[in-house]
Amino acid sequence: MYQWARTPIRIWWENGYGHWVLARRSLTDPADLAYCVCYGPQGTRLKDLARVAGTRWAVEECFQSAKGECGLDHCQVRLYHAWYRHITLAMAALAALTAVRAHELAKGERAVA
Repeated sequence: MYQWARTPIRIWWENGYGHWVLARRSLTDPADLAYCVCYGPQGTRLKDLARVAGTRWAVEECFQSAKGECGLDHCQVRLYHAWYRHITLAMAALAALTAVRAHELAKGERAVA
């Protein structure tokens, strides 16, 4: 559980859009702080910014899993096309592994960490 706060970081809004600093603090450990810069419509609610920021951390965890399980970080390329092929294959492999795991869990198999 977290406590969220935001504050605008620019005093002007262009075409109804602007920037905020969004801060997240853990309720169990107040020293655990995280910050990010957000951009969106002027009327965006704090609740919506927090939801989107929470989704971002889930995506980062997915990339960390791909690095460990599918070799996402084992690539030394010099061309964009080679990098794109590698990252696409690694993410497809992670999706396949996730689907297999979900299928096995649905059958009642014990989860392997």
